[in-house]
Amino acid sequence: MQLQDILFSQGFGTRRVCAGLIQRGLVAVVQKIDGKQTMEVCTDSTQEFVTLGLRFLVQGVEWPYCEKAYLMLNKPAGYECSQKPSSYPSVYTLLPAPLRQRPSQSAVSGVQAVGRLDQDTTGLLLLSDDGKFIHAMNSPRKEVPKIYQVRLKHEISSLQIEKLLQGVILDDDPKPVRAAECEMVNERTINLTLTQGKYHQVKRMIAAVSNRVEGLHRTKVGNLGLNSELKPGQWRWLTDNDLSLIYPAK
Repeated sequence: MQLQDILFSQGFGTRRVCAGLIQRGLVAVVQKIDGKQTMEVCTDSTQEFVTLGLRFLVQGVEWPYCEKAYLMLNKPAGYECSQKPSSYPSVYTLLPAPLRQRPSQSAVSGVQAVGRLDQDTTGLLLLSDDGKFIHAMNSPRKEVPKIYQVRLKHEISSLQIEKLLQGVILDDDPKPVRAAECEMVNERTINLTLTQGKYHQVKRMIAAVSNRVEGLHRTKVGNLGLNSELKPGQWRWLTDNDLSLIYPAK
């Protein structure tokens, strides 16, 4: 693939903009030659490269070539999971421009949030530009577990936990909505596992058992969890091992 097409596919602008970056000497390609890693500035925008395992630098920042982008973000409070937020900054502003500009066949370019977290909800947020992956992750039929640590206003009772597990009625759905698991951490904190996603679901389920959410933090999707190395507001690429922890696999 030509270098200008590689940069275009990764969201660095139009092909003309990408060609300009290359011709100005702002792009270097990292390659392995005879087992040794070399980095060479490339000024020929039409030079061909094999994309498998390719890494390159644009204005000093190193990027891997990714046919599809899969990311995890530790979402802080005070951000909306929307391209057009109403009251708070967009969570997409926490990502570098190339990830927001990756070309797409859909009307919206760039990576998209895999489901949404409320502006005051923190924790693990997945993002991707793979439409099939996003659909599968959001499909209630796949029953991908999402685990939330819920801080409550009042002490939780065994009866309330039992109701959450058996199912509660939400005002927009006549069918009971139940938690897959509910683990008590302390008197005012539980770990709640859901396998479907509805509007304000955790808050409404807790309200249905006569309690109130004071803090909400998503800790896991499937078997993929946050760790202390990823600080609020930070993101990273998902590895193949990360993706293998999420059901369904990519």
